[in-house]
Amino acid sequence: MTAKLRCRPFAAGVALAALAALAPVAPAQDFPRYGDALHEPKLRQEGKDVMWLPTPDAMVRRMLELARTGRDDVVYDLGAGEGRIPIAAARDFGATAVGIEYDADLAALARRHAGRAGVAGRVTIVRGDIFKEDFSRATVVTLYLLPELNQQLRPQILALKPGTRVVSHMWDMGEWEPDEKIAAADGQAFLWIVPARVAGRWALAEEDGTPLGELDLAQQFQRVGGTLSMRGRTQPLLGAFVNGATLGFTFVDPFGAVRTLRAQVAGDALAGNTSFVGTTAPVTGRRIAAAAPRSP
Repeated sequence: MTAKLRCRPFAAGVALAALAALAPVAPAQDFPRYGDALHEPKLRQEGKDVMWLPTPDAMVRRMLELARTGRDDVVYDLGAGEGRIPIAAARDFGATAVGIEYDADLAALARRHAGRAGVAGRVTIVRGDIFKEDFSRATVVTLYLLPELNQQLRPQILALKPGTRVVSHMWDMGEWEPDEKIAAADGQAFLWIVPARVAGRWALAEEDGTPLGELDLAQQFQRVGGTLSMRGRTQPLLGAFVNGATLGFTFVDPFGAVRTLRAQVAGDALAGNTSFVGTTAPVTGRRIAAAAPRSP
């Protein structure tokens, strides 16, 4: 993830001092020389609302493994520092990677490092502001920011394509609970999978268009619940979940059979199957009423 900690100007002095004590620093062998003959950054140097702390190499690998990074991924590192995460994503996992870095000297250093690592063709370093640059192409996002900045980025992250994996070194996303968490001697990392927005009322239909029922869903991040109304009977959903673009739940049909539904959500449409004792039946759905706006 990113090699930086960022904070608002009015909080910079206090936050940077506190985090300097809290943020783990890996053993010396994890941090060879950071720079080159043109630029040698200093550990914990301050920039524009920034204290530069590289993510340890071992944690970089753990984070990319936690995100299940692969050759088909586009990894965006928000606050790329000297480029170690984009370089590792391309060199060790075969991904295409983009690092966004505000500091011009660090951005230039990251480009040179990518060239020396032989991955310049798969690594792009953008000199820019993480709050202004477009990272909507990402399938994996990595972060090493302050908690308040994670939360400021949360609306942009939640607007990414469902299924995008987000990994943060050290800090969480407030009430958006992680899907996975790992801990090691050199810190901790959190994984979130961007969920599809499924809240609202849905009309479900069988393959031939015959109405099947109405689904009412409430959602808080990846937590989802609601009711299904079929033939005048309303029942609570059992085991409802949303994982990326996949919506699932269990229900009892009008004949007393316990069925499961698994569907892929794309905007205001869904398509999937219901299943019962090894048999499946196609189902489609469309959102017919939106839910109240969700807090980001």
